Amino acid sequence: MALDPQSKDLLEQIKAAGRPPTHALTPAEARAATDFSSFSGEPEHVGKVENKLIPGPERQIPIRIYTPVGDGPFPALVYFHGGGWVAGDLDGVDVSCRLLTNRAHCIVISVDYRLAPEHKYPAAVEDAYAAVKWTAEQGPTIQADPEWIAVGGDSAGGNLAAVVSLMARDKQEVSLKFQMLIYPVTHHAYTTKSYEENGDGYLLTKDTMKWCWDHYLNSPEEGREPYASPLLAEDLTGLPPALVVTAGYDPLRDEGRAYAERLKHAGVYVEEAHYDELMHGFFWMPGVIDQGKKSIEKAAVSLKQAFNK
Repeated sequence: MALDPQSKDLLEQIKAAGRPPTHALTPAEARAATDFSSFSGEPEHVGKVENKLIPGPERQIPIRIYTPVGDGPFPALVYFHGGGWVAGDLDGVDVSCRLLTNRAHCIVISVDYRLAPEHKYPAAVEDAYAAVKWTAEQGPTIQADPEWIAVGGDSAGGNLAAVVSLMARDKQEVSLKFQMLIYPVTHHAYTTKSYEENGDGYLLTKDTMKWCWDHYLNSPEEGREPYASPLLAEDLTGLPPALVVTAGYDPLRDEGRAYAERLKHAGVYVEEAHYDELMHGFFWMPGVIDQGKKSIEKAAVSLKQAFNK
């Protein structure tokens, strides 16, 4: 299937602007250059938005809490933004989180975890898990039901959601009801057919992913650890049901689908949503890519069904 026309137009706009490739930038330059919040569209009204600091392993973790209209307690989604563990912030996923809040009628807790290379692996993982544990322990203070918690994220945030699901199972401190993995990074490798087909020219490139991994990990050997590459985990049994979203023109396509297959073989219920005509990043571009907004609405339906107490 041909690339979605709106995605094609977006690529042409970025090319015309002369933006240098991410892998040619410093982390600080990349953070400034990867602000795509203008592609998100107008933010919807939700019942309440609150910025808060919660305890973390090394510092206080900034979070943004989106609460729907109505009376709680509500189920809660803890969400981790993308950006290759190096870039990204709460503002970049603000519109998406608002849409999820309203469509799934749940609280969304967006987490501003520590970024690499200032804070390398496993700092982001530790912050992500700390935010989930805080939600389980302090949920009633924000109208969240601690018995109904899901995790989700896009790209590197999808990696963190998958890893936190593994950690929650391993530590037995938090019970998760669902994991929403949006074109997740699952393997520290670049050998798939989707890397060969889509490694250049579709927003996220092979060189950029190498750049991200190199900044994130202390050494290549860490890439074989399951809390970095969940696809390499020996045992995926006992994990929460999952929605795995992939895109046809995404170098991460095949590792996302491979993780979905491994989850299925481990007896985990998996719903797959594949968007053959889209490229990486569409989930936080609902303002300029119609299919991006539809994908958020689809994810919200799956999330609401998982929370159907």
